[in-house]
Amino acid sequence: MSKKHVLLVTGLSGAGKTTALKTLEDIGWETVDNFPIRLVEGLLNTPPSSSRSDGDPPLALGFDSRTRGFDHDNLIKSIKKLQENENYHISTLYLDCAGSELERRYDETRRRHPLALDRPAKQGIAAERNQFESIRRWADHLIDTSSLSANDLQKRIREEFSINYGDITTVTITSFGFSRGVPNNIDLLFDVRFLSNPFWDSGLKHMTGQDAPVAEYISKDPAYDEALEKFEDMLKFLLPRYIKTGKAYVNIGIGCTGGRHRSVHIAEELSKRLHEAGFSPTVLHRNLASRPMEALEAMHDLNGRNKGI
Repeated sequence: MSKKHVLLVTGLSGAGKTTALKTLEDIGWETVDNFPIRLVEGLLNTPPSSSRSDGDPPLALGFDSRTRGFDHDNLIKSIKKLQENENYHISTLYLDCAGSELERRYDETRRRHPLALDRPAKQGIAAERNQFESIRRWADHLIDTSSLSANDLQKRIREEFSINYGDITTVTITSFGFSRGVPNNIDLLFDVRFLSNPFWDSGLKHMTGQDAPVAEYISKDPAYDEALEKFEDMLKFLLPRYIKTGKAYVNIGIGCTGGRHRSVHIAEELSKRLHEAGFSPTVLHRNLASRPMEALEAMHDLNGRNKGI
């Protein structure tokens, strides 16, 4: 059985612990902030939630000088004791930052330092740095956030602690009909109304893009092969870049006139090609069950039958 990875996230107040934990959560870790270290062993022995689809994910625990019962010497002893358990891989991430930058951040946010509620932030920063020095020297991972923006820190966390880049981003391909409105959550939109429309073939009108005769009809369009190749190339170029930047969701819209024929077929075909390229898109057909309406097709079709335009 592989060891469960537990990451203890700590460091100076204002150095980026909240950002680090939020990023870890986004990339699949289970996170808990300000959790008393003395209770960690009990937490580790608690079965994972049955509602999680990812089983028993790695665990990240955040703590700092505000954490209940915090004592740096006892903390290290507790961590060493946890590391004796052969079922767990315990490591520590320490977030450091220059005092002048921490002062600027506290001044900018108008927050009070937890160790200097009635004194200048500079004094609280110095006191906390002294408390944490032994933990800083002992930590497995150290990130100095003095010159890092929140986005820079997120990128570092993703680079160092990602479980599997392919699990970060949810890719959805949605087919739809322009005649029934464009979905409001689309990131990338492909309009396929330039392809031959099976609706105008009486034998295909009541079929959908999931039926072989409709797929065959659409694939005979002279622009079909080149268009699919270009769509595929663009998505294979863009998706890894969205994934690398940590975009949680990428919604790809494929639109035709009624949302039952061309967009459905192209969505299914693109999904197959992306699966072969190593992605795992989910396909949704918004208007697949909609009733065919000739008036809407005539109004919105781009293939010479747009009578209402």
